[in-house]
Amino acid sequence: MPTVDANGITINYRLEGNQDSKLLVLINGLADDLTTWDLQVPAFLNAGYRVLRYDNRGIGKSSRPPGPYTAETMANDLHGLVSGLDLKVFHLLGISMGGMIAQAYALKFPNGSPQANGIKMSSLSLCCTYAQPTLFCSRMFELWAEMAQRMSVQHVMRDVTLWAFTVPFFRTRPDELAEFEDAMKNLDMKTPEYLAQLNVIQQFDTNYELENLNAREQTLGGLEPRHVMVLAGKVDILIPVQLSRELAEKIEGCQFLTTKGGHGCCWEFPDDFNKTVLSFLEGV
Repeated sequence: MPTVDANGITINYRLEGNQDSKLLVLINGLADDLTTWDLQVPAFLNAGYRVLRYDNRGIGKSSRPPGPYTAETMANDLHGLVSGLDLKVFHLLGISMGGMIAQAYALKFPNGSPQANGIKMSSLSLCCTYAQPTLFCSRMFELWAEMAQRMSVQHVMRDVTLWAFTVPFFRTRPDELAEFEDAMKNLDMKTPEYLAQLNVIQQFDTNYELENLNAREQTLGGLEPRHVMVLAGKVDILIPVQLSRELAEKIEGCQFLTTKGGHGCCWEFPDDFNKTVLSFLEGV
């Protein structure tokens, strides 16, 4: 696969679709490589979009430098990637940790700013994510860190499966469940890399920055508010829906939408997830 050297690392990416089509950039979550989007990319391509996805630092075929990582560091990675590929305009979508990286990107590289260097977002989609973790989330993340160190990252991810999918999924779709569990068992990620990425979601907090934007009557990423979407799985218990709702309330004028499923909505109910995203993009 092709790579770009940026921000001191090598980033593995996949760019698909017609060069003249509108570009959609996808950011994965914690311990997920670019195959996260295998159930989304065909639908987005069929809808006429060009799609860029990539491995975050610490996973897949991208570099795995020592941690800890931050959302800002990973936003710099993204800016280096799109700059290296000479991509000037794109829709940006991130899920879970990817939604935090997307927030950090929009805050650091807003449209029209000197640091954006001519690169422009057309829209921003923040999926299954938050502005700051609650005590519930923090306790869960502490447990994951302990499990990764005492057992393995693979054990952690098998536990995450229990939080990400709905109860009916386990009962009615055993073959798909087995595929996901096998993928978790075979995940190529060591404990140091996992903990480096985990730090992103543990330390993340954009409350001050978002409140400051509102106080100055500025918008996130320099975007029209209606061009920002916060999307939550209706029954997400890993990052509770209320946290996504609170994030949306901090981004005045944005669209708050829900879709079927929980934290793994893009995998469990891909058709609904894809339709919701595409409907939003078509309205931009």
